Amino acid sequence: MIARYARSIFFSALFCGAFVAFDAPAQDTKRCGELIELDGHNKTKFAYSFNAPANATAILVLLPGGAGFADLDKAGCARKLTGNSLIRTQDLFQKEGFATALVDAPSDHRGEDGLGGFRISSLHAEDLGKVVADLRKRTKLPVWLVGTSRGSISAVNAASRLTGENAPDGLVITSPLTSGNPRGRKAWVAQTVFSVPLEAIKVPVLVVVHAADACIRTPPSLGVSILARTNGVREQAVTVTGGAKGGSVPGADACGGSSPHGFLGQEQEVTAGIIRFIRGGNY
Repeated sequence: MIARYARSIFFSALFCGAFVAFDAPAQDTKRCGELIELDGHNKTKFAYSFNAPANATAILVLLPGGAGFADLDKAGCARKLTGNSLIRTQDLFQKEGFATALVDAPSDHRGEDGLGGFRISSLHAEDLGKVVADLRKRTKLPVWLVGTSRGSISAVNAASRLTGENAPDGLVITSPLTSGNPRGRKAWVAQTVFSVPLEAIKVPVLVVVHAADACIRTPPSLGVSILARTNGVREQAVTVTGGAKGGSVPGADACGGSSPHGFLGQEQEVTAGIIRFIRGGNY
C-alpha cells in the first residue's frame, strides 16, 4: 500500500523514442558488471560498475548510503554495503530493461568516514557529472540519479549543480536523509538533503519513504517537504506501508537495509513504482 502526493503534472518526453539496442557485457556467476574507472577531482580515481541489459531504455546511477564505499572488485561486484537497498535490487531494475551504474567512493574517501562531508561538495557533484557524461556518451540514453539514505545527499547535490551533458535527466531519492545532528562529534553528520540548493533542481523528482522507517536521520514525515523546495517539472512523494517487517527496528539497525528503511520485503513493489515514474507515469 502507498500514500501519494503529486505536484505539477507535466508530461515528460524524456522517454519518448529513447530505446537503444546494444550488446550487454558477457555475464557469469561472478561478474556483476563492467568496472569502469574515471579520473576524479584533484587527480583521484574512482569507478562504477556498469550492467546494461540488451535493449536498455535508460540508465540509473545508483548512489548507496552509509559511507558510500562499495569497494567494487574487478568483476564490478560490491564487497561492502551489500545489504543496501539499491545494491540488493540492481537485478530487478535490469530485468525491466534499465541499465545500472553503481558508483564507488573516490580514492581519497575510502576510510572510516567514506564520503562523509564530501557528499555536499561541488567536487563530488563534478565527479558524478563525469559518470553521467560518460554513460550518455556510451549509450545515448536518459540518465537518472537514484540515491538512498545518505546517498540522497549526493544525488540532490549533483542534481542541483550539474548542467549540460553532465546533468541527469531525473532524480529519485529513497529514505532521504532529512534530519542531521548539529551536535555530533563530526561536523558532517549535521548535513542533510536540505544542505544543498534544492531550488535549483528542475528535473523530474520522486521521493519514496516508508511509514515505519525508525531511522532517526530519515523521519518519513519530512520526505514530502523536499518537494516544497525543488522545482521539478514533474514531482511525486510516496509513503510506502507494510512489508515483511512492517514494524520498527530498534537501534542502529533501523538505518540499515534489513528494515523498513531499506524497504525489506517490498523490493519488487518499490522498484516497479520507481520504474513507472521514470517512464512518465505515477508511482
